[in-house]
Amino acid sequence: MTGSADRPPVRIVHIGLGAFHRAHQVAYTQHSDPSWGIAAFGGRSARLAGTLSAQDNVYTLVERGPDADAFHRMTALVATYGADETAELDRLVADPRVAVITLTITEAGYVAATRESRTAPARLLRALDARRRAGAGPIAVVPSDNVMANGKRIRSTLTASASEVDRDLVAWLTDHVSFVDTVSDRITPAATPADVDLVAAATGWPDRAPVVTEPFSEWVLAGEFPAGRPDWERAGATVVDDIRPFERRKLRLLNGAHLFLAMAGPARGHETVAEAIADPELARLTDEFWTAASPGVPDAAAYRERLRARFANSRIRHALAQIAQDAEHKLRERVVPLVTELLDAGADPGPALRVVAAWLAHTGEAPDTALDRLAPGWAADRRLRHGLDLAALELSRLGSPAGR
Repeated sequence: MTGSADRPPVRIVHIGLGAFHRAHQVAYTQHSDPSWGIAAFGGRSARLAGTLSAQDNVYTLVERGPDADAFHRMTALVATYGADETAELDRLVADPRVAVITLTITEAGYVAATRESRTAPARLLRALDARRRAGAGPIAVVPSDNVMANGKRIRSTLTASASEVDRDLVAWLTDHVSFVDTVSDRITPAATPADVDLVAAATGWPDRAPVVTEPFSEWVLAGEFPAGRPDWERAGATVVDDIRPFERRKLRLLNGAHLFLAMAGPARGHETVAEAIADPELARLTDEFWTAASPGVPDAAAYRERLRARFANSRIRHALAQIAQDAEHKLRERVVPLVTELLDAGADPGPALRVVAAWLAHTGEAPDTALDRLAPGWAADRRLRHGLDLAALELSRLGSPAGR
């Protein structure tokens, strides 16, 4: 499933083909250096790759602002493959012209065993071994997932798996592969059939795989690129020495608030982020969560104002049900550490515990079982149980807004 001969050569390989990758890394690459082509592999199936391949891997990026849409023809994605096309993945990663591998695995993907051949970490490790055997030189691995220290996380995952089968591969990974920590942000809801019709009417081109996203985008990177990279800074990316303040800001203020709204919003009749943040009671509780999560966050006040505007963009239909997927894994990354920090600092953990309480109510699971799975020891901790009881009581008193 390759692109036309006049497209740029493949220099970046991506694992996890989906809307976010096409709204984010593809856009940064196209707007910074059009000589870098991208080949992308599906995360679970070949359906999207087949759709894109049928239209020469060109698609429309729709930037949906509060008042209008902007349409961009995207051409940096030059080849697409299904998840099971492992021979092509190995061949491309073993090509010395390929300098970067990007990933969108999701939180749940980091706990997948690399010994299961279809998981993204397993496919990546096998492809890197193909590069080692080909003597193709160093390469950078750049994850774009919402976990702390995502580059270090994937390095640990791969090294642990490699150590079970091949010590030489472990040494090669240490010497030849750079794992870059990142913060990646762009709200990208699933496109609808109406979006397909809109793109056709606006552009005159029957695009079967458009991507709809917000105008805002952020990409912060920390790490080395031993084989080179596009000048992503030209498209607005930021390269830093210390990624941690930016991780805290994004994972807690944005993703933590999203998770609260996704858990608490449906009980009040809301289906989207814009609907939930327009609810005065949920907006108040979100503000309290932001205040609790703001210490140590750079430019917290300005960032919160941007978040309010982004969340309120009702033309971006960001479904709460989409955010609620894999909520347990997201809570471990975004909320459990915050609760611990607040307790250690002698601060009120209530605003963060409301997220957990809303999750328990949303899932309907037995609290003790769910808490022990989420954070061992929580079910037996009197401080936490008392705080959760208070948070659950407060949420239950909200009820459902009149008229819903």
